[in-house]
Amino acid sequence: MARGEVGVLSALDAAKTQWYHFTAIVIAGMGFFTDAYDLFSIPNVTKLLGRIYYTHPGAPKPGTLPPNVSAAVNGVALCGTLAGQLFFGWLGDKMGRKKVYGLTLALMVFSSLASGLSFGHSAKGVIATLCFFRFWLGFGIGGDYPLSATIMSEYANKKTRGAFIASVFAMQGFGILAGAVVSIVVATAFDHAYSAPSYETNPEASLVPEADYVWRIILMFGAVPAALTYYWRMKMPETARYTALVAKNAKQAAQDMSKVLQVDIQAEQEKVDIIVQREANTFGLFSKEFLRRHGLHLLGTTTTWFLLDIAYYSSNLFQKDIYSNIGWLPPAKEMNAIQEVFRVARATALIALCGTVPGYWFTVAFIDHLGRFFIQIMGFFFMTVFMFALAIPYHHWAKKEHRIGFLVLYAFTFFFANFGPNATTFVVPAEIFPARLRSTCHGISSAAGKAGAIVGAFGFLYASQDKDPKKRDAGYPAGIGMKNTLILLAVVNCLGLFFTFLVPESKGKSLEELSGENEDEEGNNHHEQQQQGASSSGRTVPV
Repeated sequence: MARGEVGVLSALDAAKTQWYHFTAIVIAGMGFFTDAYDLFSIPNVTKLLGRIYYTHPGAPKPGTLPPNVSAAVNGVALCGTLAGQLFFGWLGDKMGRKKVYGLTLALMVFSSLASGLSFGHSAKGVIATLCFFRFWLGFGIGGDYPLSATIMSEYANKKTRGAFIASVFAMQGFGILAGAVVSIVVATAFDHAYSAPSYETNPEASLVPEADYVWRIILMFGAVPAALTYYWRMKMPETARYTALVAKNAKQAAQDMSKVLQVDIQAEQEKVDIIVQREANTFGLFSKEFLRRHGLHLLGTTTTWFLLDIAYYSSNLFQKDIYSNIGWLPPAKEMNAIQEVFRVARATALIALCGTVPGYWFTVAFIDHLGRFFIQIMGFFFMTVFMFALAIPYHHWAKKEHRIGFLVLYAFTFFFANFGPNATTFVVPAEIFPARLRSTCHGISSAAGKAGAIVGAFGFLYASQDKDPKKRDAGYPAGIGMKNTLILLAVVNCLGLFFTFLVPESKGKSLEELSGENEDEEGNNHHEQQQQGASSSGRTVPV
């Protein structure tokens, strides 16, 4: 045990992987499963919403959501998520992780159900109500990011901490897949029960009145996994690191972890008092000391997450348009409304199975062997390569005979996003900051990511529009086209690679070692020498 280290924290760092670790992964992970389901199920139903509420009688093609409505429906949950990340991140450090944890889940359950019950006499009324509830759904989801990551990092041992935090995040892959599977099941059931002709055969009959239930059921199902884990979240004890280092109650921390680890742990209140009273453990977020110790780290975690999410969310949200371009989705007029939901969801499920889900679990398997830094650099590098490979010969890929090649490269881009920065940007901010600021700093980093997602979702929806009016979606101005959009995304990924050099490697170190919380004065001098060495070598080192 390092000098001055608290026994309860050492016990957590050295604990063998056991049942409570897996319980924590499932409890925290089901929140992420729900987050991904709720955020990524909306592209499966946007075409249906366009048909139900924006089809004009006698039009040659079924209706689509106008640009401003589409941007609002897709993006409003992301705006809520950004606000929730900042608010609940801060609240998690002020009130404790556990107290706030149940609140985010309750908000997600309520808002999922309410989204499906969106009401109104007109299209505008329904969409406005849907957007209102999706904002609050996003607000709850936002709280899950900093809290889940912080709780998992504070519960984990130092040997496998990366894999545990990445496992929580990897549940996002299953959430995306579940969104697609639920959409497929619901669409299939309704298509069998209410068979309808295609739009070109009979425009009016192609949209059965019962289709309005399809999107509502899909959105409401998001409440189920969240509701199932609420009880277990409430039973989780507060993390020992928060109780000891922030609430300053060594006795409670020792009691909680004795039950969890099933060993006797001494309270050691004196050691906790000494640690929390050190000057190095009293500085705030807006202090010069924080800027000196962690300023570059926070810049690194925020910029890399921001740049990653521009690429990640823009790809995910205009995925359905890519499927149409490469011929996976027939023209809308050749399908009825419910068949279109089925086709979009099926394509999403295939991409999730081939690229998204495996990528997450590769990170889980290798993060504690290869390290966070290597995986993030590698991920950004290959995302850049594959985006350029898609973009430069884009007209080659657009031909019918080359569509499978396009899909393979597109799936590889997603694979290296998830076996790369999409997972590591979530893991690292939960490890490198002090306990009293950990949740806040993770909230700031993830909010920067969601700002990138908003740029991706709103900006690239417009940018990707074709210059040829015939190929453009109704109501959109001319954009730079899909080819130039993909080139721009490749450049964004390349920038992410360079900003990764600001982020320290946290593999195999305890949280207190990384944040400098159990440094004494001698250790502080050593820290200063490290910082000077880092600036001369041009690479940030962990403190």
